[in-house]
Amino acid sequence: MESFLYYVIVGFIAQIVDGALGMAYGLISTTLLLSFGFTPLTASTTTHAAECFTTAFSGLAHHQFGNVNRQLLVRLLIPGMVGAAIGAFLLSNLNGDKIKPFIALYLMVMGLIIIAKAFKEFPPRSFLHHLIPLGFFGGLIDVLGGGGWGPIVSSTLLARGHDARTTIGSVNACEFFVVITASLAFFLSGSYVGWNVVLGLAIGGAIAAPIGAWLCKKMPHKYLMFIVGCLILVLSLRTFMSSLVDYFA
Repeated sequence: MESFLYYVIVGFIAQIVDGALGMAYGLISTTLLLSFGFTPLTASTTTHAAECFTTAFSGLAHHQFGNVNRQLLVRLLIPGMVGAAIGAFLLSNLNGDKIKPFIALYLMVMGLIIIAKAFKEFPPRSFLHHLIPLGFFGGLIDVLGGGGWGPIVSSTLLARGHDARTTIGSVNACEFFVVITASLAFFLSGSYVGWNVVLGLAIGGAIAAPIGAWLCKKMPHKYLMFIVGCLILVLSLRTFMSSLVDYFA
């Protein structure tokens, strides 16, 4: 029961940040699960299974509020799904203990990027091309790293001058199809899913959803980005150091 409450708390924290920033649910969940001793495959599989529920609610909410740009969603959709399927296949056929240091290193880099974005203003620029490779790379890295769709895709589009409301809404709506694809690929490959963890993450996310939406309006994004960046950096550094011992053992 105590461990189940931990997963509820993880889902709660991750969804508050994701609801406020439109990113980082997967990164936070995966980072925390890795710190609990999960393998990269199990952490990514479990996180994406939980996101099937959280992204469904998020995508529907953004659609109801008119935050979805259909043209942007369609252009990201297929490449993101293809990248997610390939990422799930690769992760399912790799040695989890051997790639764990590299996944932790990736999460450390993402944490540093998020911290940097908390202090940097990006000039508005048009970015209406290269959406196919962006969607593919976002889906691929999201599955391999257990998160990254929002930080990669949303941050890139926002940095290039896209409207914040429709960018976050469209990317979140598209993410539902990306995580469904990844979860199906994991299921077909016979990957283990910790359903008690999925339930805990989903319950925590459902409770936190309205709070995250409220914070999105009230709290400056740079403070939240700095906090989540530091959280990911510290936890992934801990995982990186411990996994190096196992890697060279």
